[in-house]
Amino acid sequence: MRPALSAAVMLLATAPLAAQPAALEDITIAMPNFTFTSTPNFIAEELGLWAKHGLRVKIIQIAGVGATNAVIAGSADFVQAGGSTLTRAASRGQRLLAIANTAERNVVAITMRKEIAEAAGFDAKAPLEKRAQVLRGKTFGVGAINANPHAYLLAVASRGGVKPDEIRVTALEGNAMMAAFQAKQIDGMSNSPPWPLKPVVDGLSVVIASGPDGDPPNAVNFAYNVILAKPETCEKRKAICAAMGRVMKEAVAYVHTHPQDVIAILAKKFSNLEPKLIAAAFEEIRKSTPKVPVVTKEALNNADDFNVEAGMMKAADKLKSYDGLYTDEFVK
Repeated sequence: MRPALSAAVMLLATAPLAAQPAALEDITIAMPNFTFTSTPNFIAEELGLWAKHGLRVKIIQIAGVGATNAVIAGSADFVQAGGSTLTRAASRGQRLLAIANTAERNVVAITMRKEIAEAAGFDAKAPLEKRAQVLRGKTFGVGAINANPHAYLLAVASRGGVKPDEIRVTALEGNAMMAAFQAKQIDGMSNSPPWPLKPVVDGLSVVIASGPDGDPPNAVNFAYNVILAKPETCEKRKAICAAMGRVMKEAVAYVHTHPQDVIAILAKKFSNLEPKLIAAAFEEIRKSTPKVPVVTKEALNNADDFNVEAGMMKAADKLKSYDGLYTDEFVK
């Protein structure tokens, strides 16, 4: 019996190593705001995709470009930010690497209080250049100063010949933006869903411009929500970049194949919002979500043009090349 028992003990001592689950890699993701743009993250959490691909995730919210600065400073591994943020940083010598893009349209809408827009002669069927003229002299809440919602407002305004100093802008978080609108402290909003759509669904506002609907033309095939990391992160910890790419690939596919399930996930995350608003906001996300979250040169170029149009970058500072700023390696 003793030889047999000794052999069994030796077998038990060596076998569990192969059976042990792989340790999860800890990563931190910085987010500039908490809106429906985070839908792929919500899906990943609900379906257990993070752990499935070997990640233990901590998500932190840092307003505006501060989220990108957190990656540059090394206090976060990834940030989900606009391609325009990536190209602006690169123009200053702060090069990051885009490994995925979960939104290929500029997922921002500008909405304005209906009575104010109508008093200014707003025509929803007019060309964008005409619609944009009603922005002059109005006050808008934006998600963050110098971030994409702010840039979108300025870019659309420029289409109507409205100068930046002819618009009053204040940075507000989503719930604070709604409160400011209800108190009539702002005339409208420029932000990603659901916040700008709430007064539209309630019949209180009209849509001046919508990125998901193609306003302006360079808002389509756009690097809106790109996953950024330091290049050295994907060199030294390639496994976490590969895992992030796989998670985003599965999550964006789920948006298209299970729309009702995604709406249910969003309803859990935004339990204070009515079903009609959640459905409307999800439709904006669905229209803007690519089948595969690949970053393209054209999408970055459109983001760069957008920077110039918004006055956040001089035309002379536009990047001559996007080589080294993006890869499709992790989402193939």
